[in-house]
Amino acid sequence: MKKFLIIFFSALASGLFQASAQVSTLPALPEKWTLQDCIDYARKNNIQLNTLRLSSSSAEQDLLQAKASRLPSVSASLSQNLVNGKKTDVVVGGLQSQANFSGNYGVNASVTLYNGGYIKNDILAKQLSLQSSNLSVEETQNDITLNITQSFLNILLQGETIKYLEDVLATSRAQLEQGRQRFDAGAISKKDLLQFEAQTSGDEYNLVNAQNNYKQNVITLKQMLQLPTSFNFQVAAPDTVTVKELSPALEQAQQAALTTRPEIKNSTLNIDLAQANLMKARAGTLPTISLGAGIASGYANLNSDNKYFTQLNNNFYQSLGLTVGIPIYSRRVNKTNIEKSKITIQQAELALADAKTTLNSQVEQAYINMSNAQAQYDAADKQLKAVQESYDITNTQLRLGAVNMVDLLQQKNLYVQALQSYIQAKYSAVLYNKIYNFYTGVPISF
Repeated sequence: MKKFLIIFFSALASGLFQASAQVSTLPALPEKWTLQDCIDYARKNNIQLNTLRLSSSSAEQDLLQAKASRLPSVSASLSQNLVNGKKTDVVVGGLQSQANFSGNYGVNASVTLYNGGYIKNDILAKQLSLQSSNLSVEETQNDITLNITQSFLNILLQGETIKYLEDVLATSRAQLEQGRQRFDAGAISKKDLLQFEAQTSGDEYNLVNAQNNYKQNVITLKQMLQLPTSFNFQVAAPDTVTVKELSPALEQAQQAALTTRPEIKNSTLNIDLAQANLMKARAGTLPTISLGAGIASGYANLNSDNKYFTQLNNNFYQSLGLTVGIPIYSRRVNKTNIEKSKITIQQAELALADAKTTLNSQVEQAYINMSNAQAQYDAADKQLKAVQESYDITNTQLRLGAVNMVDLLQQKNLYVQALQSYIQAKYSAVLYNKIYNFYTGVPISF
């Protein structure tokens, strides 16, 4: 038994240590997370975003390499050789083995003077590719921001639902206590008392269900942030949530989106990139001029009269040459590359038009969603106020014994339904308003 306890507590300590070590590897994190904390953390630590950033770093290295193509290339070569062969011996006659040593040393350099503008357009293409990679990071950041905002608002929705259901449950428990007192006094039947108990149990069930939904939404947001399961994640609810915000008209929003959204900028860059690749393809039909230079020397021990450094001095030579390459016939390779580049430009132009159409549709849909959500919120707010006043009157009548259980339960159900509709409409209005403004370049915040 003692041995079992030692093993059990050792395993427990090991598990706690691993969980603690997993959390301790994280950077300093807030105790309670605001929406901005969640967005900032995701933008910094999201795996997909960091993968795209690495792609941007790779594109930056391609740009540096393209710029370096303007510089001369320099290479050195050194070779040392040992040759073993047969040689006639004039003294004793016959053949005798003899080893010979030799060495060759050289430095060569070349630089491209003209290649039809290929290097210039290649640098331009690499610059555009780098900008496109950075815009892809921004696009993904926008998608992650919207997803986190929706998940964060779901948590706030469930949190507010819990508060309202707690109040409803408190009222039901008070009604149950009144019902018991009236039952003991013989004022109501056993059936009415059981209905009070059923009502209270139903409210307890709804509250537990809302609490579970809250926990599930917290887990969903933690997964989006890629936090470990052992991390104690708590949301900092804002003091107030603005349901209605100033929003531009639809045409103004669409124009702002076309000007600021990274997907439109990226599609425009793709046209410029395709045009740069066309210029690179046309460079294949033009002459190439390059300048080359070299120095070299060598040594061999066959000549015993000349020492090592003497031979290097005697064999030292320099070369300088100009090379012109003229393409005459490439079996339609250059022609095909040019025509395919033109097709790519047309495809990029169509992709830009499609991106603009899609974005306009998304902004319009966001505008419709925002307008509908605000109208639903106004209606739900009026409905809740009216139903709540009626429910309060019914509770007063219940204390006076002037209402039956059927009327009470009917008013109770109407109140709970109106309450749920109000909360849902409230956070839907907040979400769609922020999405609509986000398309125009307004950051999401509370």
